Amino acid sequence: MQLSKNFRLSEFSRSMTATRMGIDNSIPYRLIPNIEWLVNNVLQPLRDLRGMPIIVKSGYRTPALNSYIRSKPTSQHIKGEAADIDDLEDNNVLFKLIVKNNLPFDQLIWEFGDDEPEWIHVSCSMDQQRGEVLRAYKDTYGDHYSPFVYKRP
Repeated sequence: MQLSKNFRLSEFSRSMTATRMGIDNSIPYRLIPNIEWLVNNVLQPLRDLRGMPIIVKSGYRTPALNSYIRSKPTSQHIKGEAADIDDLEDNNVLFKLIVKNNLPFDQLIWEFGDDEPEWIHVSCSMDQQRGEVLRAYKDTYGDHYSPFVYKRP
């Protein structure tokens, strides 16, 4: 199913981990509107601004897949409201474009990395946008998320 000019629904259910572990990561029909909203309000506008492909590294996750990868049970991935994205060239540019162009987001997370995020998590909900910007980092105690003050370019 084509969601927009550049995004297909199948990109949001694809998971190497689910395939490897035999976990069915099919998207429930009732969640497709959430994914469409994310695509049409954030991802496709971002793709148009960037002018190059954006890879959905992780989109929808079933509760079983989400649990297997030890993500929080409150993850917006379970609701079809989140995507981890990568442009394979410079994720810092994607991050800046989201902020600079006031694309709607509930959470925008700079996922690991120092000068450039390894990937970007972006989520949005049809109900509300908190506009929360976080930075993920690792230390000897595990993964952590802290508020990230990102000045608009």
